Amino acid sequence: MTELILERAERLELRAGAHHLPVTVLLGSQGLTEAVMKEIDRALNDHGLIKIHVPSDDREERVEMYHTIAEQLGAARIQMIGKMLVLYRPSEKAEAEKARAEELLRSAAARDPGAKGVGRAKKERAAEKKGAPRKAPAKKKLTGKHGQRVINPKSKKRRVTKKAALS
Repeated sequence: MTELILERAERLELRAGAHHLPVTVLLGSQGLTEAVMKEIDRALNDHGLIKIHVPSDDREERVEMYHTIAEQLGAARIQMIGKMLVLYRPSEKAEAEKARAEELLRSAAARDPGAKGVGRAKKERAAEKKGAPRKAPAKKKLTGKHGQRVINPKSKKRRVTKKAALS
């Protein structure tokens, strides 16, 4: 199988989703064995997005494992931070659900083109929600000579200092 290549935006979204995931597969001291590859394949089928912890201290070895897993299992490399590898492969269940949801949206659009969220631009819905533009609040009327506003001066309380209090 060949490695799956994703768009940058999709990779970033998956990376954010993987942040809170627990480690799915722990590699042992024997490294990348056939049994471990089967376990990673099973985890990718079940979850789609997984984290793998590699105990090796050798960075080049970890990078090589990362490439090998992605190549052999047809997964996308999402992120590698330290000893943590994040891989993604869309599961068949998720693909089927996505296709079914798109089909439902298309059929809903065919039945009712004005339905919420189907075939309408975001701006149109926002304008509809907003309604008529609001008027500015009325300004206060000015009273006094020549249309000037009358301002009532407030009496200023003088602050009493220590020196003034003692004298």
